[in-house]
Parts: sequence; C-alpha cells; structure tokens
Amino acid sequence: MNQIWQRTSQYFLRPAEIIKGYQRSDLRPDIVAGLTVAIVLLPQAIAYALIAELPPEVGLYSAIVAAIIGSLWGSSNHLSTGPTNTLSLLILTILLPIVTPGSTEYLVIAGLMAVMVGIFQLALGLARLGILVNFVSDSVIIGFTTGAGVLIAANQIRHILRLDFPSHHSLVATINEIGIHIRETHWMSLFLGLGVFILIILVRKFKPKWPAPLIGMVMGALAVAILNLDKQGLIVIGELPRSFPPLTKFSFDVNWIGNLSSGALAVGSIGLVESIAISRSIASQSRQRLDSNQEFVGQGLANIAAGFFSGFSTAGSFTRTGVNYEANARTPIAGVFAGVFVLISMLIFGPLAAYVPRTALAAVLLVTAYGLIDKEEIVRILKGTRGDSAILVATFLATLFLPLQFAVLTGILLSLAIHIVRTSMPRVIPVLPASNFRHFTHQPEKIPCPQMAIFDVYGDLYFGAVNRVEEILLEYLENHPGQRYLLLRMISVDQCDISGIHILENIADQMRERGGDMYFMRVQDPVMDQMRSTGFCDHLGDENFLSYDRAIDHLFHHVLDPAICIYECNQRVFRECQNLPKRTAHPIEAPIQTEIPTGQVAGITPEELWTELHSENPPTIIDVREPREFKKMHILQAQSIPLFRLLSDSSSIPKEIPVVFVCHGGRRSTRATYLLTNQGYTNIQVLRGGMIAWDAANLIKAIE
Repeated sequence: MNQIWQRTSQYFLRPAEIIKGYQRSDLRPDIVAGLTVAIVLLPQAIAYALIAELPPEVGLYSAIVAAIIGSLWGSSNHLSTGPTNTLSLLILTILLPIVTPGSTEYLVIAGLMAVMVGIFQLALGLARLGILVNFVSDSVIIGFTTGAGVLIAANQIRHILRLDFPSHHSLVATINEIGIHIRETHWMSLFLGLGVFILIILVRKFKPKWPAPLIGMVMGALAVAILNLDKQGLIVIGELPRSFPPLTKFSFDVNWIGNLSSGALAVGSIGLVESIAISRSIASQSRQRLDSNQEFVGQGLANIAAGFFSGFSTAGSFTRTGVNYEANARTPIAGVFAGVFVLISMLIFGPLAAYVPRTALAAVLLVTAYGLIDKEEIVRILKGTRGDSAILVATFLATLFLPLQFAVLTGILLSLAIHIVRTSMPRVIPVLPASNFRHFTHQPEKIPCPQMAIFDVYGDLYFGAVNRVEEILLEYLENHPGQRYLLLRMISVDQCDISGIHILENIADQMRERGGDMYFMRVQDPVMDQMRSTGFCDHLGDENFLSYDRAIDHLFHHVLDPAICIYECNQRVFRECQNLPKRTAHPIEAPIQTEIPTGQVAGITPEELWTELHSENPPTIIDVREPREFKKMHILQAQSIPLFRLLSDSSSIPKEIPVVFVCHGGRRSTRATYLLTNQGYTNIQVLRGGMIAWDAANLIKAIE
C-alpha cells in the first residue's frame, strides 16, 4: 500500500522535480520560447473558442491555465497544452443538442465537460494505463482530423459570408443552410475575409517564420479601425475582459453529466492520443524519455483546472509544440512563460480586440482547416495495409456524417477490432532449410521432409489466437499423414496463456497417437516459465526442448527413421541428409513398414551383448547400416548386411543360432528384427539404442 501511495504521489510532485533541476542557463531560452509560443497561442485561443461557439475570452482563459498546468505536471519538455481546433469542433457538436450556444448554461456545461474529461484522463494516468494509447491507430487521428478540417471549413464559410443562421453539428445541414442564405452574403465581410486569407497564405510562403495568423488579425483590425468598417455591418469580436481567469460558477442540471459522458470519453481519448503522439514525435528529435502516465496526469489536471477557471477542454497542439521546440525551449517552464505572456497580453491589449473582425478569424480558421488535411500521410495510409485504409476511411466518413463523439469512438473501436483480428490470426508457416542451410524460410515449391514438419509461429498463443494455430497445424498434418514429428520454432512467441498450453498438449497427444512426437526450439523465457508452471514440460518431456544449434542434428540422428531417409526419401532436405545414398541405389519393390508394434521385438542391452559375445556360444551380429557407416565404426564381431539387401533376401540369416541386429540408433535393426520375426525367426534380437548406446557404454569396437 505504501508503494502505491509513493508511486501516486510522485505524479503530483512533478513541479518540484522540474524546479529542483532547473538551471539558470535555461531561463533566457525558456523566456524566448515562451514569448514565441504566446504569439502563436493568442490568436489560436481566440479562434478555437469561436469554433466551439464560445466567447473569445474563454479560449484565452483555457490557454493560460492549461499551458501552465499542463507544462508543470506533464512529462514532455516541449508539449504545448491549450485549445485545439479538432477538440473545439468536437465540443461544439457535443454541446449543441444539450444547450443553446451563447447562453450562460453553455459556458457552464463547457466547463463541466472539461472537468469530466480531466477526471477521466487523470484516472487513467494514476492507474498507469498510459499504454492504452498504443491501441489507437494513427489512421484514426488522420481520418478524424481530415474530417474535422472539412467541417471547420464548412462552418467558417458562413462567417466569411456573414450569413445569419444557427450552428449545426451536421455537415449536410450546414451546407444546406449556406445554399438557402447565400443571397444574403455581406460583400464587405467577404472581401475582407478573402484579403486576410490571401495575406496569411503569402506570409507563410515568403516569411514562414513570421506569425501569419497574428499578422492577419492585426491587419484586419487596422482595416476596421481606419475605415470604420464596424459601422458598415462588419461583425467584430468586441472588447476582451481585462482580468485573471475567474472561477466557473457551477449551477447545472444533474442530467448533464449523463448526457456528456460519451462525449467526455471521446474528447478525453482524442486529447490523450493527440498529446502523446505529438510529445513522442518531438521526443524522437530531442531524445527525451517520456512517461505516458505522467503525461496523462498532466493533461488531466490541465483540463480540470481549465474547467474550474472558466475554460473548456484542451490538449497538446502540434503547431505550438513544434514552435516551442524550434525556439530552443529547454524545460517545461517555457510553457509556463507562454501562459503568463498570454495573460499579460490579454490584460494590456484586451480593449483592442474590439476592432478584430469576425471574418478575419474565419480566414485564419480556413487556413487552419486546410492544414489539418495531411494529403501525403493520407496517400501513405491508403497505399499501406487494408486495415489502416479501412480505419482511415471509416473514421473520416463517420466524422462527416455522424455526431463527432460517436465518430471518434467508432474509429477507436475499429482500431481495437482490427488489432484483435490481427493478434488472433498469428502466422503459422511451414519452413525448410535454405540452400546454404544457415536459416529456415518458407519454400512452398519444395517437397518437405516425409517424416517431420517444421513450423515458425509468429504471434502470441493466447485464447483468441490458439484455435487458428491448431487449425493450421492439424490441417497441414492431415494433408501430410507420413509426417509423424513436428518441430515448432517459437522465437516470435512472447506470451502463452493456459489456452495455448491446452492446444499444445492436444497437438502433442495427436502426434504421439500417430507414432511420433512434438519438439520445440527457441522458446522465449516467459513462455518457458508458463510451460513449466502449468506442467506442460512434464507432459512433453524436457528432452523435447532442443537448442537452436543442435536441434536438427539431434532429430536426424536420434529421432528420424534412417530407413525412410535412405530407401523412401529422395529430397535431402537437411544438411545431414546430403551424404545419404539416393533411393535409386536401393530398388525395393515393397514399401518399408514404418509402424513397429510396441513389445513385439525382443531386445538386448549393450552390456548384455558384451557378455554374450564372450560366452561359449556367442550370437551372430548383423549390422544393417549402409557400408560407409559400417566402415566408420562397427562392433568387432559384426558382419555387414545393409537393410535393403536384407529386405530383398533374408535367406543368409541363420535360424538355428542367436542373431542380434545392429544399426545406428535402433530403428533399422528393429525393423529388420520385426520383419524376420513375422517370417518365423524366433532366436533374434535387436541391440537397444544401436551403436549410439554401444559407444556410450565405452565398449570395444572396430574403427577404420
């Protein structure tokens, strides 16, 4: 309990950590960066508040409070928190069906939703659930911001034309209203708005480092002040209050909380995804290590504070964060300075906002809306996987034609659904050694080993994926009934739950029922721990877990049937097969029987055979290996009769004296013994374990 409390308290002590590590040399760069960001933040805060149909000062209050709180309690040194265009549009569509824009209740409910969003984000951070943002595809953000750009542009056209009709959360309704009222266009507003729009475009093209939106607003305000355009029907923002952000007076209907819950979830989710994505993008350049949980806490506290101080929901801004980084901000204190400078500007220049025309802000937002449509990234996604393309298109269309909170949740749920589908369909691929025998690859054009199947498994063996793994393996084995052995390469399996264990047990049992077995190689430590703790290793046997370097060598010499390799297979799949004689060198009319009934072949141990060889009536030793194997090493008293010759003619084998058959590991000799037993031989045995066991017993042998 104490550890949980200490870990939680560390999140709230982030400002102390920042101040403790602050250096005097950071002060000047942070002040310059804060001033630079404030120049961008000031017009954006006003414009984004107007997107949400909120008074301009609400945007400034949000910018001041969120910039300071988000910087002090966040993780990133450069993330700039405040109002954003996508969240503002999302807030508008959520609040429109509940209360009327411009009313006192509208301001209160905007603050209430910011508090709800903040509580949701704070809870995720304290619960250390920052990893959840990884399950939201970038395609959701691209699709949503693209759709938001179209909606923002459609909503701002009416302000450029100064058309008088209420806001709609439906794109179709907005376009329909524009068509109905187009004849009421106020030409002075249109000309001034287009002028500011062109001015911003030109400034961005020829002087990209200049604050184009602020210049556009200032020039529009100068035109109004000099030409008295406000007296000619031009709508202006009006004078801003010269005060600190006041506390929100929460007096509301309890039903609002229920009506806002789904919307707060959507705003909180999009805000977190945007903020984390932006901070990670900058951190990849600054080499800063981020704490997603701390960032969740910072964003949550920023929204709660904005809600209590007459603001609305906020998030990280890519534009302002980029400006902050390029201005060489050293620490999060740069974000604090940005909020302070916005506050100073509002206190000093608030009255001058009386000259800022609404059409100029609409022009600023049209440029912003166009910037939201990332054409290059859209093309990249559409050329990528079908899943990403589907998420992008679905989220974009949902943003245009559904309530935005449901559009966001649709994209997130679709991301999760595709993630689940992908993880539940791991790739299970049969592989064979490459031509140089250094690695394994998928080679469907080649004929596999007739005795053993080798599979690479790519993906975790959890309850949602194991049925597919089982289906693929069993279908393959059904189509290759001669393959009695299965080797699974597990290097790409990081997790395995009890469902995975059950499936592996089932496959192992089926392999043993067909007279074979199942083996593993390159099993990761977490998976191996699970196999041990659940008893799977005991069920299968520790000897069935093989090392990477020796797996094929062990299986070839100790498990696979060399008679099949020599007399039935002409593929030579493994390196170890290359020196085997070709099947055509041993023409055998009848196929070799692969199944040897257990207990029907008599056997003798190496030690027992050694004793028998030194008795008065020693047995005859028949070595059924290939001549080249016999030449390398054999029992001194043995004679060589290769299995292919024995299968063709067994008349040379005496029936009246004991005979012991020998081979490398016992399989060929067992087959020979079983064959002759069925022909009436009664005094024959097999050397158990073959020459491997004989050599391991350190008994005398002939070596050439």
